Amino acid sequence: MGIKSDRWIRKMAREHGMIEPFEPHQVRHGDCSSVISYGTSSYGYDVRCSNEFKIFTNINSAIVDPKNFDQNSFVDLVSDVCIIPPNSFALARTVEYFRIPRDVLTICLGKSTYARCGIIVNVTPLEPEWEGHVTLEFSNTTPLPAKIYANEGVAQVLFLGADDVCETSYRDRSGKYQGQTGVTLPKA
Repeated sequence: MGIKSDRWIRKMAREHGMIEPFEPHQVRHGDCSSVISYGTSSYGYDVRCSNEFKIFTNINSAIVDPKNFDQNSFVDLVSDVCIIPPNSFALARTVEYFRIPRDVLTICLGKSTYARCGIIVNVTPLEPEWEGHVTLEFSNTTPLPAKIYANEGVAQVLFLGADDVCETSYRDRSGKYQGQTGVTLPKA
C-alpha cells in the first residue's frame, strides 16, 4: 500500500470527481489576508471547514450517548468563525465532497496550525467507495475559548492505494454514512 502523490490527486479530481470543489494547488492567501492553507499538497489534500457548526452544550443536561444521540446536546451555528468553549467539542463538515475510489483508503490528520493551539481535529478513515461531506470533529483541549475558521484549511487527507482491491467496499455494504451531506450526527 503506497501513498498517492499530488499528480494522482489532481488526475482523480479532474477525471473522476474525487474531490468537489477541488483546488489543484495550495492556497495560502485569501482576498485580503492570509488563510490557513488548503488544497493539494505533495502527498495529500488539505480540506476546508464549511461554515456549518454544531457546538456541544450542557444547557439541557443531555447525556452524550452514541447509540441514542440527543440533538439537545448541541447548538447550531452558521458563521465564518466558530468559538469552541474551553474543554469542549464541536462538529463541522468539509467544504469538499469526496468520492473515494474502490482501491483507496484515506486517513485524515489535523493541521499543525490548530494542533499547536491545542485544537485537535479528528476524522475517521474514509473507506473504499465511501462518498460524502466529511464530518469534522474539533476538540478544544485548552482552558480558553478556541476559534475555528470556516473556508480555511483544517486537516490533511492522505490517500493510500491498496495492493489488492477490497472484496467488499463501504458502498457494497450500504454503510450508514454513505452519501452524507451537511454535518452528520452519530447513527446507531
